[in-house]
Amino acid sequence: MKTYKIEDLMVPLSEYATVTIGATLFEAILALETAQGEFDQTRYRHRAILVLNKAGEVVGKISQHTALKALEPQYQKMAAESSAAHYGFSVSFLKDLQEQYSLLDGALENICQKAAHTRVEDFMSRLGEGEFIEADASLNKAIHMLVMGHFQSLLVRKQGILIGVLRLTDVFAAVFHVMKSCN
Repeated sequence: MKTYKIEDLMVPLSEYATVTIGATLFEAILALETAQGEFDQTRYRHRAILVLNKAGEVVGKISQHTALKALEPQYQKMAAESSAAHYGFSVSFLKDLQEQYSLLDGALENICQKAAHTRVEDFMSRLGEGEFIEADASLNKAIHMLVMGHFQSLLVRKQGILIGVLRLTDVFAAVFHVMKSCN
């Protein structure tokens, strides 16, 4: 049975989509498109953009989910008011919320303007310590962190330096490969 290492599964930082603080949502989406086009087409495509500060350090992440939320400022306000807003609400209640707050009214009509004026630091997810894993950690630890943290990816460090991104899709593919080899 093959042994997988975090470094073998991760995407090197140099191959990942990045933007710096001050970039717009539009610039972030272009960076993602460029990274996807240059990435190994036999692997799953990138689904996130890393945000760097002026010193080149990763300070945040933008997922596809986060980018869509950025189109409607009310989503940020609602999330701040109720951190449990996504737990257990009915479809009809969520529809009522959309209508009551006029969520996304005109979002597609104004998408170019919003994308050009919305700065990444205003909506990016800030990184928590639980989103980092050491390059020499076990795959078991990575699985535990991804599952318990509900993360789509972990940032990989080696001797304190960020070297890559370990994505849930790549970990799943490795686990699936092990399952197939059992038969």
